[in-house]
Amino acid sequence: MPIKIYRPVTLGRRISSVDAFEDITKTEPEKTLILPRNKRGGRNNQGKMTVRHRGGGAAQFVRIVDFKRQKYDVPAKVAAIEYDPARGARLALLHYKDGEKAYMVAPLGMKVGDTVVSSKEQVEIVSGNRMPLEKMPIGINVYDVELAPGQGGSLARGAGVGCQLMAVEGDYATLKLPSGEVRLFPKACMATVGMVGNPDRRLIRWGKAGRTRHRGRRPEVRGKVMNPVDHPHGGGEGKHPIGLIHPKTKWGKRALGVKTRDRKKKSWKFIVSRRK
Repeated sequence: MPIKIYRPVTLGRRISSVDAFEDITKTEPEKTLILPRNKRGGRNNQGKMTVRHRGGGAAQFVRIVDFKRQKYDVPAKVAAIEYDPARGARLALLHYKDGEKAYMVAPLGMKVGDTVVSSKEQVEIVSGNRMPLEKMPIGINVYDVELAPGQGGSLARGAGVGCQLMAVEGDYATLKLPSGEVRLFPKACMATVGMVGNPDRRLIRWGKAGRTRHRGRRPEVRGKVMNPVDHPHGGGEGKHPIGLIHPKTKWGKRALGVKTRDRKKKSWKFIVSRRK
């Protein structure tokens, strides 16, 4: 979907761009498929801040997205393409033949009136259809991939991303993830054919601090402009380097390029090659 650029009548507009929303066909969400979103401002159940720079933002409703799509062999018609404030991708409103409604992450090229189906057997290779990895042809692009059968899609759900099916051997299928990592998945895991829509979202320039505040992101302060008591990078006169061999976090741990994955994690055996 294209990015819209306005005339630079203000300083904020001069360097900003917005999503054109030309693919949106329905402005109001389905009332039976939304919940109010409770904001926590980055704090846990004890009121302690566990994630910094969160808070505020525009009021939102949570869309209940069906990542399992377990109504097998029941065709569903795409009734609308909708905006979701919680993700960069679009949502497709599905109307099943039995009258049930559900949301799914819309693939690239999906239009109102298309028909999609989810099945345990092989179905037509059309964007939006869902089936096990073992039933798909090698080399196809998929998204919304399960880590374990029946768990529901949890990988490759961001705007414009997709995985490539490399091979199916034995009990496992090999997928190349958007990060470049090559990983094994149980071949019974479900995935959706195609790539996630709205790939141009990554080109948006937010332009001013106010738009970032509307998204619920509070200001971030660089460590090197703090005092030594507040950050390892702090202190000094004027614009100075951090004065350390390695960049540090606010709490003194090494940052940038440090591998944080647990070496004892059981899923190591499924990784064929790590991302670069």
